[in-house]
Amino acid sequence: MKIFKDRQALQKEILKSKGISFVPTMGGLHEGHISLVKRSKKSRLKTLVTIFINPKQFNKKSDFNSYPRNIKNDIKVLKKLKVNYLYIPSIKDIYGFKPKNKVFIDKVSKKLCGKFRPGHFKGVLNVVNRFLEIIKPKYIYLGKKDYQQLYLIKKHIQKRKIRSKIIECKTIRKKNGIACSTRNSRLNQHQMKIASSIFHYLFKLKKKLKVNFSLFKLNKVKIDLINLGASKIDYIENYNTKNFEKIRKTNKKFNLFIAYYIQNTRLIDNI
Repeated sequence: MKIFKDRQALQKEILKSKGISFVPTMGGLHEGHISLVKRSKKSRLKTLVTIFINPKQFNKKSDFNSYPRNIKNDIKVLKKLKVNYLYIPSIKDIYGFKPKNKVFIDKVSKKLCGKFRPGHFKGVLNVVNRFLEIIKPKYIYLGKKDYQQLYLIKKHIQKRKIRSKIIECKTIRKKNGIACSTRNSRLNQHQMKIASSIFHYLFKLKKKLKVNFSLFKLNKVKIDLINLGASKIDYIENYNTKNFEKIRKTNKKFNLFIAYYIQNTRLIDNI
């Protein structure tokens, strides 16, 4: 595995490749990231992983500073997976040039996490746009856990006619149902049980709503989640997964989207 910290050295190297499969991460690698890398390797193109904790997508400096980091372990994991290239840029390396494409931000960015984290998706799309320009990957592998993010990146790529294709990958969950997330490392055993109970509650609720959507009573759901141990709920909403329109009646093509806190840890999921 070749490790690069300079974009020009990386570009010089990957020019030789017939195509790149790209897996963007912020490190703190877990089973979800590993599944993306394994999927990427099936493309038979060279796999490039990035580790970059993007300051522009954090609303609070304290959240950026406390984001879990374990670069030594991440490198060890990626070497074991026989990744071809790892790019660990500095902030200056990523933001020290002007990209050709202007970021396109779809109106969906104002919903869900966009409503509670102003500027978050602008920061995400800014850095993804820069990575796409530096790497010019044939494929980019993204998980469905961050579904709103995936949707907005897809819209940006379509609008700007970028020649990279998004490969959507299923959410990887622990046996207890919790979606794999770097932030899970902040949870103790008791808090993990709370997160598991919340997942199972929402999973059962969705099954019921598929049969009769009128059972969705938002206030009751919020009270139930607080009783299960959630400290605070940013949102619990339902959207059609194809067009991000709210569901008003019984419809099988929807997900329940949630962002909630267990103490100071914010978790998101869609089920």
